[in-house]
Amino acid sequence: MAARRRRQAQVRRRKRILACCAGGGVLLVVIIAAAVHAGGSSKNGGGKDASGETLEAVTVSSSEAAAAASAKIKPTDLKMTFTGDVILGTDEYFDYSTSMNAYYDLNGPDYFLKNVKDIFSKDDLTVINFEGTLTNETARVANQFAFKAPPEYVNIINKESIEAANVANNHSHDYGEKSFTDTVNTLKENHIEPFGYDDTAVIEVKGVKVGLFGIYELDEYDGVAPQVTANINKLKKEGADVIIAVFHWGNELESCPDQYQVKLGHQAIDEGADLVVGHHPHVIQGIEYYKGKTIAYSLGNFCFGGNYHPTEIDTMIFQTTISVDENARMTGSTINIIPCLESTTWEYNDYVPTPLTGADAQSVIDKLDERSQEIASTYQTDTVYDSTDTSGGNTVSSSSVG
Repeated sequence: MAARRRRQAQVRRRKRILACCAGGGVLLVVIIAAAVHAGGSSKNGGGKDASGETLEAVTVSSSEAAAAASAKIKPTDLKMTFTGDVILGTDEYFDYSTSMNAYYDLNGPDYFLKNVKDIFSKDDLTVINFEGTLTNETARVANQFAFKAPPEYVNIINKESIEAANVANNHSHDYGEKSFTDTVNTLKENHIEPFGYDDTAVIEVKGVKVGLFGIYELDEYDGVAPQVTANINKLKKEGADVIIAVFHWGNELESCPDQYQVKLGHQAIDEGADLVVGHHPHVIQGIEYYKGKTIAYSLGNFCFGGNYHPTEIDTMIFQTTISVDENARMTGSTINIIPCLESTTWEYNDYVPTPLTGADAQSVIDKLDERSQEIASTYQTDTVYDSTDTSGGNTVSSSSVG
């Protein structure tokens, strides 16, 4: 027992020494613990602590002290969740009886995300694509479709562990600049961090600074490529440890990414992004691995007030768990695909995203496999998602299959 207490005392002293090294930057090679007891020093170079136990010499190497001084955090994992398009409200010309607004009036805000809120609450960061506006503005722009919801509809998402929202997309200004400003302000007031266009966000999670930027690109590659560079450089200057690129891009209902998506996705990773996710096509597109990083080209729709009968009602939640070292540098990642419907039923959209199980879930995984292989054949690459392959830098689990 006495030996055990001596060892515990040594450990306590060692921790204090390392703490001092980290705080003051002092490198100590050998620390001799000499405690003064009753006004005198011990003859054998040891001493006693307050409990009377003999203390022995404690050695701290220079490499240990240096590591303690330079470490930012303890190595850790971050689980992050991403969804596709979230449109709250409706188009004013849609049939009210089947609109999201009718379901809101009947069921209230807690109805819509009830089947996925547990997924969001168990991660470290949840990011959505917020498409449409939260505004009372009445001056509609001249779009075929324009979406808005009263600002109170933020209550659909503000209690469901959603921390950030991309607002760079083709419906963010459906009722003019004021509607965009209203949306951004409403999200901020409800502790959901908006980002997109030239506005980036840095969110600290477990001591790691996660940088987010959002780009809206529809056949305008030359116009937005410099914006990608500028946003990544901005996030680096802001001290981001991990950088995530979120793109609203591609062509509606196309199962394979176009050349601009591929170019921008690769550019983002070449310039420092650690993950790329996208949306806009309203369908799932495949996943590519590029230089050890993941590009999920389209996550499809999610909580989608834009259509009562979507062309494809199946979708997915994309999760990644990244590992970071003591300097908050990314050292690896795994991904997890959660197959879902935009609804509780395949027949129509009741606006309640719902995880799938069994054969239904497997059908989504099979679709993702097929569309990833489409990327491989179109762009001559073999580093794409394959649900049966768990080797290499990414492992895949489809959590709702079985």
